[in-house]
Amino acid sequence: MEMFEGGNAPELTVSELSGAVKRTLEGEFGRVRVRGEVGRVSRPSSGHLYFDLKDANAVLAAVSWKGQVARMQVRPEEGMEVVATGRLTTFPGQSKYQLIVEDVAPAGLGALMVMLERRRAALAAEGLFDAARKRPLPYLPRVIGVVTSPTGAVIRDILHRLRDRFPRHVLVWPVVVQGQDCAPQVAAAIRGFNAIAPGGPVPRPDLIIVARGGGSLEDLWGFNEEAVVRAAAESAIPLISAVGHETDTTLIDLAADRRAPTPTAAAEMAVPVRLDLIAAADALGARLSRALAQGVALRRQRAADLARALPRPDSLTGPARQRLDLWADRLPRALALGVTRRRARLAELAATTRPKALARLTAQARRALMALGARLDPALARLVADAARQNVEGRARLAGLAARLDAAPPARIAALRERLAARDRLRQTLGHVETLRRGYAVVRGDGQVVTSKARAETAATLEIEFHDGRLSLGPRPAPRRGKEPPPGQGSLF
Repeated sequence: MEMFEGGNAPELTVSELSGAVKRTLEGEFGRVRVRGEVGRVSRPSSGHLYFDLKDANAVLAAVSWKGQVARMQVRPEEGMEVVATGRLTTFPGQSKYQLIVEDVAPAGLGALMVMLERRRAALAAEGLFDAARKRPLPYLPRVIGVVTSPTGAVIRDILHRLRDRFPRHVLVWPVVVQGQDCAPQVAAAIRGFNAIAPGGPVPRPDLIIVARGGGSLEDLWGFNEEAVVRAAAESAIPLISAVGHETDTTLIDLAADRRAPTPTAAAEMAVPVRLDLIAAADALGARLSRALAQGVALRRQRAADLARALPRPDSLTGPARQRLDLWADRLPRALALGVTRRRARLAELAATTRPKALARLTAQARRALMALGARLDPALARLVADAARQNVEGRARLAGLAARLDAAPPARIAALRERLAARDRLRQTLGHVETLRRGYAVVRGDGQVVTSKARAETAATLEIEFHDGRLSLGPRPAPRRGKEPPPGQGSLF
C-alpha cells in the first residue's frame, strides 16, 4: 500500500489548529494600523461596535469592544476613510480573522471635512439652520445657563466677564467638552435647561451659552454631532454658541440663535454694560429735566405774550360795576312802587270778589241745609218706626215680665218697675208727639209732608199738626210769580 508523503506528521484537532493560527496571527500582527474605508456599521444593544474596513480588493472585519468605543474621539461611520489601530486575531467559531480596533482616526482632514459637509447639507435640508427659526436674545436675562466644563478656563472667563459688565444669576451644567461622551452630555444639558419649569425651586434660564475653548477639528467634533445640533435647534430658550476660537466653525454655530467667536464674546452678547446703562439713564434723566424746564419756560413766555394782548381787568369790569351802582340806586324805589301797585290790585280784587264769595257761600249753605232736610224726614220716620217697634217689643217683654212678677221678690219687682218707667219715658221722649210739644210742627200739603217753601207754595191745601191738634187751611189761590205781596199784607211763610 502506497504511503502518502508526510504521513508521519502529527495529527491536530480543529481546535488545536485554530489556536495555532490564532497565536501565529497575534504574534505576527500584535499591533497594526490599517487604512481603509468604513463599510457596514452595526451597533447592537451590548454597546460593542462592529464594522468593515475595505478597499478596492479586500474586506476586513473589525470589532471594537464597549470600553474601547467609549474612549474613541471619532466614531467610524459608513463611507469614512479611517486609520484603525488594533491587533489582528481570529474567531475560531466561524474560521475567520478580524481586527480588534482600539482607536480610529480619520485618514486625513479631507475625510472629516467631506463627512462634515455631508452632514451639514443634510441638516440644512431639514431647515435646522434657517434664519426664521432663530430667536432674538433677551436684553437683560435674569438667569443665564452655561453648558461647559466646570474645571476649564472657559467658565472662569464667562463669570469674570459677566461680573464686570452686569452681574447675573448663572447656572452651570457640567459636561465633557471633548471625546465620545461630549455630544450626548451637551445635548442632554440643553434639553435639561429647557425642561426646567418656570417658578420652580430651580430658576429657569432666560439664555443658554454653550461654550468651549479652541482646539483641532477632532477635538471639536462632538459639537458637530447630529444630536447636539438637533438639541440646539429645538431649544425654546435662546442659545449662544461659543465653541472654539474665532476661526473655528461647528454645526452648533449654525443651529444656535447667535454665534460668538469666543466664550468671552458670548458673555458680552448676553448682558449689556451696567455702567453704560446707568450713564444712559442719567443722560436721559438730564435730557428730561432740561426738556421739562424748557417746556415750562416756553409756556410761561407764551402765557405772558397772550396776557399782553388781553385788556385790563378794570376796563372789563368798569361798565358792569357802573350798571350795578345804577340799579342799586333804583332798586328801593322800584320795590316800593311794585308793592303799592300790587296792594291796589289786591284791594280791587277783594272789592269785586267779596259779594260774589258771600253769595256763593250762602248758596252752598242753602244746598247743604236742603240736603240735610231731605235726609231728616227718613231719619225721623226710621226713629218713629224704631220707637214703635221698641214699644211693641217692650209691651211684649212687659207682658212676660208681668207674668214673672208674682214670683219675683219685692226688690226685683221695684227694679223692674224702675226700668220699665225709664223705658216708657224713653218711648215718650223719642215719639213725635213729644217733639211737637217742644215747638215743632209737621206741615202736610195735599196729604204729603212738605219740607220746602216751593212745595208749600204749590200745594192746594195745607195741614199743620201741633202737639194739641191739627189746623187745616182751605184751598189757596196760586201765588204770584216774581211779585212781592202788597204793602201791609203779611205772608204765611
